[in-house]
Amino acid sequence: MAVLAIDIGGTKLAAGVVDRDGRMLARGEVPTLANEGLEPVLSRIVGLGRELLSRPKIADVGVQRIGVGCAGPVDIKAGLVFRPPNLPGWTRVPLTDHIQRSLGLPTILENDANAAALGEFRYGAGMGARSIVYMTVSTGIGGGIILDGKVWHGVKDAAGEIGHITVCPDGPPCGCGNRGCLEAMSSGPSIARRARAAVASGRQTRLSALANPTAADVVRLAQDGDAVAAEVWADAMKYLGIGVAAVITFLAPERVVIGGGVTKAGESLFRPVRQHAWERVKLVPVDSVSILPAALGPDVGILGAAAVALDA
Repeated sequence: MAVLAIDIGGTKLAAGVVDRDGRMLARGEVPTLANEGLEPVLSRIVGLGRELLSRPKIADVGVQRIGVGCAGPVDIKAGLVFRPPNLPGWTRVPLTDHIQRSLGLPTILENDANAAALGEFRYGAGMGARSIVYMTVSTGIGGGIILDGKVWHGVKDAAGEIGHITVCPDGPPCGCGNRGCLEAMSSGPSIARRARAAVASGRQTRLSALANPTAADVVRLAQDGDAVAAEVWADAMKYLGIGVAAVITFLAPERVVIGGGVTKAGESLFRPVRQHAWERVKLVPVDSVSILPAALGPDVGILGAAAVALDA
């Protein structure tokens, strides 16, 4: 048995044919070109799916279902997507119905972060556990929760918004409308914003030689001994550790799995995050909770969507 897995992002559309053991039998990718609007993007999604299904040998595999991971908000039961911030023009889109009619296979929709969590649980850093929390730290901070082997969706499929835990009540505004959210303190753009603010304040730092410093620049210069970059990075990691501590205290998962572009910093991220989390968690035995890097890399969205379809 195999499934077609589709990962819908604001930058790229990726898809694969995956068997029940998580082996990728075929893979394809095209740019989303989201600014062109809804219909062209839907056409590219269907076209990518058709191209994979028509490849030699795939027709003999027996693709039975389609799993789709897409940025939310989503209504999983109704198969609807509501105004994802990175997909302009997507207003109450009946995505499941459209893909199912176009490709002729039963289709299951899931929030992309939940799908990624399920992918890591089945095939990545969560293998062998019964409960994990997956966090992605990148342009934003999102997450998915797996409890007793199942995705926890919550009311209106809204569970897992880890990036919008308040970690600094008087902190900077967040895109969600709150202040001091984890996303506003520790995401890639928030780290870059604080680097620019440090430069603008006139502090002596090699960041001032960069026209538009990024989070990657901050960690690189911090590792190279720049005091201001090190301060910006340490502050972001402190708040990320506070967020992880809150998750552990509330859910007591066996593992917290962290992925996303900011985790390319490696132990420069994981070491301080573990330290801050372990210092703050008092009522959960922290030696029973692992804080681990995600294992699936850029294919986490495809393998997550595959897990959604295979679990259906």
